[in-house]
Amino acid sequence: MEALYIFGLVALIGFIWVIATYNCLVKLRNHCTESWSDVDTELKRRYDLIPNLVETVKGYAKHEREIIEKVTEARARAVASTGSPSSQAKDENILVGTLRSLFAVSEGYPDLKASSNFLQLQKELANTEDRIQAARRFYNGNVRDLNNKVEMFPSNLIANFFSFQKSEFFEIEDSGIRAAPNFNL
Repeated sequence: MEALYIFGLVALIGFIWVIATYNCLVKLRNHCTESWSDVDTELKRRYDLIPNLVETVKGYAKHEREIIEKVTEARARAVASTGSPSSQAKDENILVGTLRSLFAVSEGYPDLKASSNFLQLQKELANTEDRIQAARRFYNGNVRDLNNKVEMFPSNLIANFFSFQKSEFFEIEDSGIRAAPNFNL
């Protein structure tokens, strides 16, 4: 009879562990989804600022049509990118690179650099870049926690049984882009 109680207690503890581990994995997956939504919100904020910036630059830098077109194309590609974090990161890298080119071009136009509208857009874009960076760090932290649970023993047994998958980090490939862009030229 005592052995039956011990077996029942061990089975109950094992069952509770399975439930707790499963719930932890669900919570971590939901944190990743939520934090990716935060990244997406900040990226959309950037996308909304870019057309205003392009219009401001067009007014002053009429001869810089090629760079303006590149920024517009990169923005369109980034907006349309809805795949995995790694595919979106690739499009974001291109967009940030074209924005840097646009700001480099602005150096040649003193009137543009002095425009209060342009300065305000620079400030908003720099603020948005900081927010994107913070959201990316938060997302990647949640991904790290989920991936650890999915890979580490013994929680990996529950993760495999219930088909939990690792999530992708939102990583920047170009080391030159790893630093926050300097939009205050």
